[in-house]
Amino acid sequence: MPTTTPRGALPLTATLLTASVALYMALVALGNITDFGTNQDFVRHVLAMDTTFKDDDLMWRAITNEGVQDAAYVAIIVWETAAALVLAYGTWLWTRSDHAHARRVSTYGLLMVMLLFGAGFMAIGGEWFAMWQSEDWNGLDAALRVFVLSGVVLLVNHLPVQQGGRSGHRPD
Repeated sequence: MPTTTPRGALPLTATLLTASVALYMALVALGNITDFGTNQDFVRHVLAMDTTFKDDDLMWRAITNEGVQDAAYVAIIVWETAAALVLAYGTWLWTRSDHAHARRVSTYGLLMVMLLFGAGFMAIGGEWFAMWQSEDWNGLDAALRVFVLSGVVLLVNHLPVQQGGRSGHRPD
């Protein structure tokens, strides 16, 4: 049975959800900039692997040079800031009803978030640096939440925008 929705419901949903992720990323970046030391310690401990099981087969992966650790942390903050800006621009495009451009820009921003939290925090931090072994410096649950949220927003952004009287109907 076809479902009908108001013409602007899906774009409004995409706008608000994209804006939510943009706001989240902006607040994360701002927090890391204004309270630099808190997550700096987190990154240092994860990269140093100093709270893992210290398995000799894995410890060769540890990065203990604080300059390299801090460079990685600054790179994370730059990436978070860039993602927030891209998503804010995508949100603005959604409000302008430029759906094709909004979808493309929002996709780039959401993929940036998913790469950071999926590849960066879950894969590299969680597996390569064995963050899962740490009781004190384990951010896998938080990373998964952000990854899933961004993925859901990405899916919503790619739902077909209503062209006629039926939501999701596409002419062949």
